[in-house]
Amino acid sequence: MEAIKRTKIVDVLKSKAFGTTVNVKGWVRTRRGSKQVNFITLNDGSTIHNVQIVVDVETWGEEFLKPITTGACISVNGILVESQGQGQEAEIQAREIQLYGTADSSAYPLQKKGHSFEFLREIAHLRPRTNTFGAIFRIRHHMAIAIHTFFHDRGFFYVHTPVITASDCEGAGQMFQVTTLNLYDLKKNEKGAIDYSTDFFGKQAGLTVSGQLEGELAAMALGAIYTFGPTFRAENSNTPRHLAEFWMVEPEVAFNEIADNMQLAEDFIKYCIQWALDHCMDDIQFLNKMVDKELIERLNFVLKQDFIRLPYTEGIKILEEAVANGHTFEYPVFWGADLASEHERYLVENHFKCPVILTDYPKEIKSFYMKQNDDGKTVRAMDVLFPKIGEIIGGSQREEDFEKLSLHAKEMGVPTKDIWWYLDTRRFGTAPHAGFGLGFERLLLFVTGMANIRDVIPFPRTPNNCEF
Repeated sequence: MEAIKRTKIVDVLKSKAFGTTVNVKGWVRTRRGSKQVNFITLNDGSTIHNVQIVVDVETWGEEFLKPITTGACISVNGILVESQGQGQEAEIQAREIQLYGTADSSAYPLQKKGHSFEFLREIAHLRPRTNTFGAIFRIRHHMAIAIHTFFHDRGFFYVHTPVITASDCEGAGQMFQVTTLNLYDLKKNEKGAIDYSTDFFGKQAGLTVSGQLEGELAAMALGAIYTFGPTFRAENSNTPRHLAEFWMVEPEVAFNEIADNMQLAEDFIKYCIQWALDHCMDDIQFLNKMVDKELIERLNFVLKQDFIRLPYTEGIKILEEAVANGHTFEYPVFWGADLASEHERYLVENHFKCPVILTDYPKEIKSFYMKQNDDGKTVRAMDVLFPKIGEIIGGSQREEDFEKLSLHAKEMGVPTKDIWWYLDTRRFGTAPHAGFGLGFERLLLFVTGMANIRDVIPFPRTPNNCEF
């Protein structure tokens, strides 16, 4: 086969160089036709769109074409011509074909028919070859680029925080342990507790649930930073909104207070949505047609809205009025309740009909590091609530007062001996600062219109599921 430099299909479909010879490589979606001519649809992952290969059957012979079935991988040299059919401007008239790999049609699970998302999770190693998941993972890439671009252009520094840590940022005890101890012969001390002194780190360690605490240390030196990396929660949850391994984006900004933090969150998430519309429209249009027919409308709707700033106490009053007027919730509504997704979505979708930033939560239901308000009951927390998703961002102004932070950590059961280094930033040149965390996969749920968080990460990790 003549050596011709490969052209990606995304570029072939944009080309007007009709009459020239091109090389494309990819995986066969379908092969159809008659005894005279076959049409092969080929995709290489560079775009949602396929290129059509026109093959003269008499030239190649039916026996040669027989193994070129759905899923097979081929290389094609051919003449780029204007398409005679509808749906594409260009197609390729095959001159040379090389078969890289066959896909036995009796065993290959991705035949030309509809497949449920549940089934595709069972073959997550192959599902990126489908139109839907090709679109999702291209959008995932673009959202990562948007995040880095947003912060870089605004003078933030990207900080890599530890994946292995001895501190539980959330204080919820939902960390995966990291150990080299022999689990079949665990040594215990006189109190019956496991002796970690001989473990690799000499103490109990786990996978991080957040890079926030270390991010704050960097912000108190570099001014404005962000983290973007994997986080882990050993939460036995099988909901469509939870993963055991997921990615978090966590900016921290020195001298920002809660109002600055809310504006940063709104600007950031709108930037990401606009980026998706500007750079991923082919994939979004496909998902709008096949997955969620309101997707594009909802993305544009969020861009056009000013996010409502709403104190938690006012939100509770609205929800209580809804109950009094006959609306039913699965979970009870009362001041002090940690709002469920159904409550959050009611505020966004039913009452305000736009995104809401809920602020000033009761201190008992929020983390120890959040700045306390003067009322002694609430903290300067903020959650950004979105249609269809509920909470998509959670953050706060951080408590900069050493005494208040130390006391509240003790009240919340966080051992100060484990966070002495975090407390030091309040002893040495403390300053107001604020930040938030965006669950990357929750952003992707919103941008793609998918309903289950397991479908926006390549290989989901959930209870009893660690395949691939």
